[in-house]
Amino acid sequence: MFGHEWALVDVETSGLRAVRDRVLSLAVVTVGPDGRANGEFSTLLDPGCDPGPVHIHGLTAGRLKGSPRFEDVSRHVAELLKGRVLVAHNAPFDYGFLAQEFMRANIRLPVDRRLCTLALNRRLSPATKDLKLATLAAHYGVEKRRAHDALEDVRTLAGVLQGSLSEAMRLGLDLPLVPCPPKQMARPNIPKTRCAFRCPGRLSTELVQGMKVAITGETDVPREKLVERAVAEGLNVMGSVSRHTSALVTNEPESGTAKARRARQEGVPIIDERTFLALLGNVLPGTPHGTGERPAEIPQNTTEQRTSATTGPLEGRCVLVLGGTHPVSSAARSRVVELGGAAAVNLSASVTDVLALNGSEDDRRMRRVIDLEVPVHEEQWLGAPERVEAERVSPRVLPRGAAVDLPHAQDWTVAASWLQHASCEVDVVAFALDEDDQVSCDEDFVFYGAAESPDGTVRLAADGPTEQAITVDLTALPNAVHKVTIAAAIDGQVTFGDLGPIELVAGPGTAEQAVAQATLDAGTTERTMILAEIYRRGPRWRLRVVGQGHDFDLAALARGFGVDIDD
Repeated sequence: MFGHEWALVDVETSGLRAVRDRVLSLAVVTVGPDGRANGEFSTLLDPGCDPGPVHIHGLTAGRLKGSPRFEDVSRHVAELLKGRVLVAHNAPFDYGFLAQEFMRANIRLPVDRRLCTLALNRRLSPATKDLKLATLAAHYGVEKRRAHDALEDVRTLAGVLQGSLSEAMRLGLDLPLVPCPPKQMARPNIPKTRCAFRCPGRLSTELVQGMKVAITGETDVPREKLVERAVAEGLNVMGSVSRHTSALVTNEPESGTAKARRARQEGVPIIDERTFLALLGNVLPGTPHGTGERPAEIPQNTTEQRTSATTGPLEGRCVLVLGGTHPVSSAARSRVVELGGAAAVNLSASVTDVLALNGSEDDRRMRRVIDLEVPVHEEQWLGAPERVEAERVSPRVLPRGAAVDLPHAQDWTVAASWLQHASCEVDVVAFALDEDDQVSCDEDFVFYGAAESPDGTVRLAADGPTEQAITVDLTALPNAVHKVTIAAAIDGQVTFGDLGPIELVAGPGTAEQAVAQATLDAGTTERTMILAEIYRRGPRWRLRVVGQGHDFDLAALARGFGVDIDD
C-alpha cells in the first residue's frame, strides 16, 4: 500500500466546529504497508458537554456517562498515531477535532502527514453518484457496515483506502499527502463580531454607525474597554488599516507602528483618544446591511452568462490535453469547452479522451494512457469530433465568466485542483464581503492560518498540495455577507502561466456529486487569481466563474478587500 504505515481514524462529535465542539467517540485502526490491520482501538468519550445531534450519532448523555475523557486516552491514541500517516474520510474534519482535543490535553498530536480519502477520490473521479463513504464502499466492493459508529466506519474506511490506493496506482496518480500541522500565518486579534452596518466612508466631523475604526498604541482607557464601547455604538473595530479605514485612533500620531504608517500613507484621518471618546457620545445612525442592496458587479473582462446545459459533439466527455506550449494547450482546452466537453487537468477515471499535442510523448502520463487504452487523438480531431453517447452523468461545464443559480442546499463546496509544481505552493483562500466588496472584520478572510470565519459559515474544507476547497453555508451567512470571493495565490516567483490549468468543481456538501465544473488556464504572469464568486442575486445565490488574475501577491489582494495580513 504505497509503502506507508497507516492510522485510519474516525470520530463522532457533538457538532461541526472543532474549536467549540467535542469528540464523543473515537476509533483508530492501524494498517501496515502490506494492507493488513495490525492494531485497533475504540472508545466512547465523556465530552463534559451536551452531546449535540443525538438523532445522527445516537450517543446520548446516558450512553456517554462514565466513559473516559479524552485526556485519559490521549497518550495511548498518540502511540497509535506516531510514525503513521493519518487517514480519514474528510480528513480536515477529523484531524481538526483531534488537534483541538490534544491541545486541550496539553499533548502534541504526533501526526506529520495525513491523507483524505475524500480528496483522493475527487482526483480519481470514480463513476459514483457521490463520494460519501458508503457509496465508495459499495463501489470498491467493501462490506456494508453500520453508519455513524466510529469503529464500524473506520473498518469500512480500511476497505475504501485499499480500493482507492489500487485505483491510484492503476492511474499513476501521486497521493495527495498533506504535511501536518498545516503552515500557519499570524493574524490580528480583534473582536470576532461582524458589524451590522455598512461602512459610510471616512470620518469627517461625526462618527456614523458602520465606520471602520482601528486603534494603535497605548490608551488611557483599557484597550478592551475602548473597543467594547465602540462596538456597542455600532462601529466596526478593525485590526488593521487600509484605504477603506474611516479613522485611526492613537495618542501618538507620529508613531512608527504599522497602523500609523499605513494611515499616513493612505490619508486616513487620525484622531486622539480624547476626541474619539467625545465623538462616541453622539454616533449617528448608519445603514444596516441588506438595505438598498445593489446588484452584484460583474468583474472586469468577464461577461455574466445565464447558462443552459452546454451542447455539442463532446457533451458528456472529458478530454485531457497533453503536450503543446501553454498558449496552444490552453487554446485546445478552450476549444474542448466550446464543443461541450470538460477539459481535464489530471488523469482520472472520468477521462474519456486524450488530445496529444506536440511533445505529448514526453509526458509521463502518456504511457499510462496507452496502458489504460484511453482513446488518443491528434490536434485536428477538434475540428470535427464525432458525437459519442456519454456513459456517465457529468457536471455542467461553465466557461469563464458564466454564472448559474445554485439549487437550494445548506452547504456548497468549490474545489480547485492543479498539477503539482515542485517550485511553489498554491493556497486557496476566501473573502466574505459586504455590498462594498469589503470584509466586515479581518476574520472574514479565510486562509490556511485561519481555516474558518468566526461563525463557521465559510471554511477551508480541503488543503492538499494539489487540491483545496472552500465550503460555504448559504443558509447561515449573515446579511452582512453579500458575496464570497474564492481566490488562489502562488507562494514564490512561479506564476499561473508556469502552474498551468486549474480545474474547478462545485457541488452541494463536501461529498455530493459536483453539479458544475470549469477549467481556468489563461494565466500568464499572474501570482494571484480570483477563481469564482458565490453571490446574492435577489433571493437566490449564484455561482460565477471568474478567472481574473493579478500580478501582485496575496497580501496586496487581501488589502484590496480591506484586510492587511501583514499587520
